[in-house]
Amino acid sequence: MDQKILEIDNLTVEFMTRNGSVTAVENVSFAVKKGETLGVIGESGSGKSVTSLALMRILDTNGKILSGELVYSGVDLKRASNAAMYDIRGREISMIFQNPRGSLNPVRKIGKQLEDVLCQHGLANKYNARKKAIDLLATVKIENPTARFNAYPHELSGGMCQRVVIAIALACQPRLLIADEPTTGLDVTTQKVILDLVKDLTTERGMSMILITHDLGLAANYCDRAIVMEQGKVVESGCIKNLFLNPNHPYTKKLIRATPNKSSQLNQLLPSESRSSCTSYLEGSHQSASFNHKRREPKNQRPLLYIDRLTKEFPIRNQIFRLPSLMSFGKRPKEVQQVFRAVDNLSMKINYGESVGLVGESGCGKSTTSAMIMRLVDSTEGWIEFDGTDIGSVPAKHFARSPIRSKLQMVFQDPTDCLNPRFTARQSISDPIIVLGSLNSKRSLDKRVDHLADLVGLPKKLLERFPHQLSGGQKARVGIARAIALDPKLLILDEPTAALDVSVQAVVLNLLQELKCELDMSYLFISHDLNVVRLLCDRVMVMQSGRILEEGETGKVMVEPAQSYTRDLINAIPHPPELVPQ
Repeated sequence: MDQKILEIDNLTVEFMTRNGSVTAVENVSFAVKKGETLGVIGESGSGKSVTSLALMRILDTNGKILSGELVYSGVDLKRASNAAMYDIRGREISMIFQNPRGSLNPVRKIGKQLEDVLCQHGLANKYNARKKAIDLLATVKIENPTARFNAYPHELSGGMCQRVVIAIALACQPRLLIADEPTTGLDVTTQKVILDLVKDLTTERGMSMILITHDLGLAANYCDRAIVMEQGKVVESGCIKNLFLNPNHPYTKKLIRATPNKSSQLNQLLPSESRSSCTSYLEGSHQSASFNHKRREPKNQRPLLYIDRLTKEFPIRNQIFRLPSLMSFGKRPKEVQQVFRAVDNLSMKINYGESVGLVGESGCGKSTTSAMIMRLVDSTEGWIEFDGTDIGSVPAKHFARSPIRSKLQMVFQDPTDCLNPRFTARQSISDPIIVLGSLNSKRSLDKRVDHLADLVGLPKKLLERFPHQLSGGQKARVGIARAIALDPKLLILDEPTAALDVSVQAVVLNLLQELKCELDMSYLFISHDLNVVRLLCDRVMVMQSGRILEEGETGKVMVEPAQSYTRDLINAIPHPPELVPQ
């Protein structure tokens, strides 16, 4: 008989809010066997993370376990003392949190944070903690771990931060690892490397793992069994292969249908009953007075966005070298500062009404390129022309007040960091309309915000909530609503669906396609998910080390990539079984 390391029986969790109590998890039951990986699949707000937080006994102060049993290796976690739980966390049960940067102390070196965990659990002392911490960094395949020991989190890429978080989680060699969306925001190749690493380490150490994800491709590739959660309840469970090939619950079928694969079309991701209603709703909504726009005639004489030889260099700190010279006798030696070239001589164009995808691994320069286009940072060299106007020569600090600013908008990658924590969702969406728009009455402003919320699938009851009261997917929808509020000509989307559930992603992608046509917008779509790029973009550019390595029509690049780097990106995309009844 398979030994069960964890048993959860009829778990119910409640949160107290201003509007009364909310049941986040209701009668959830499942078990984890020794050495297996269990997937917990569901959309934002389904109760996946709350279940894991209840298991770890780290719920917010307004959260409470109403009923149920949590038994780990014979220990009743629900009734365990705080001291006992302090020892269990890290040593027996460890967790990889969703946001790697958010779970690291920004003012403490990563090596010291590893030492803290080792020393707190008595696995190291002041004499050997440094060596053990460096060994852990090497275990998760961080290059030059001795040098990285003294780095701060902001000096590392997202993939590197994720490796550090994994090292911390594995420091005490726990028997159960909980990975809560461990690859959100990572490019596909880094995602594969990270999950392969976690899977290999857990297998080598005989560990069990709970993988919490909304990415069905990941669950299909890395889990033995899975449970599907909807609105705080488990609606289906079983062997991962059977779950995908023979789903029983309508919600499971909806999630599988919404997951893009190599052959799916954009409108096929939505349930058949939703396609016509979505289209008719959009057609009606765009006639609303809240979107007062005129259809622009195509302008073929010039591109909407034209970039020529764009370059961005960043100085490298603490790397100043003195160059001796035979002619410098009696003079102060010349100081030369090393620089990192994030974007290197890049040229591109986007035509009116066109969607262009920009793909590549983390650190290749995608986000830096978008930041220069948005004039959030100044370029080192190069030319940027938008709608016939030179915007590259406008200093970044002055561009925010430029009249053209309203026609160039962006959806940022991290939905949490881009929202003001003191603004409600309504205030965040209203802000650009107030600053750059023309609506002069509260009634018309509220009507506009309500309409935008409808377009991105954000329930109106959530408009009065603050960011910390919203899920990651809900915050992402607020960011999209804010970006389209001023009817822009060019919308830059920086990983806009990375934090979204697959069904919400399908709705948002269809909405973006409809909005592009109806509002005559163009898109620069930055993503690591080439399946999503294939669905939305006319052309695709593949970026590596600050340069455009390959470009062409999306379908052709996806089917016949010319570069091995592009092929590696395509092959790294996780896919669930495709033999699923539609």
